[in-house]
Amino acid sequence: MPRIMCFDYGNKRTGIAVTDPLQLFATGLTTIHPKDTVDFIKKYLLSEQVESFVVGQPFQTDGTPSETAQNVKGFVTILKKSFPEIPIYLMDERFTSKMANAAIAQSGLKKSARQNKDLVDTVAAVIILQSYLERKSLNN
Repeated sequence: MPRIMCFDYGNKRTGIAVTDPLQLFATGLTTIHPKDTVDFIKKYLLSEQVESFVVGQPFQTDGTPSETAQNVKGFVTILKKSFPEIPIYLMDERFTSKMANAAIAQSGLKKSARQNKDLVDTVAAVIILQSYLERKSLNN
């Protein structure tokens, strides 16, 4: 079964997570610079099948789009043009960075590791993807 790939897109970093082949669990893959995302995906697709993309959609607490929503919209447009055969699903990403920080803090890592923003973005992508998997299983 192909994997699902998830992106926590940001202006400085994009966290990436993928499912296992059975699409049961989300695992952090990496964090990369946004401009390198398409090339990274192309290389990844040489060795792995991906069924769909999930992209974190930024909202403010009141449900209105956040300041970065336009950037995410542009990223989704690039994904659609670069990989037209792969469907894209958007997931609300509110509070995922805070949840990621809390999960990292509870992990027992040293303070310097807990402050690693790359790790936060990767864990946020895992949280977004795991939420997507849970929602998908409820709808089946």
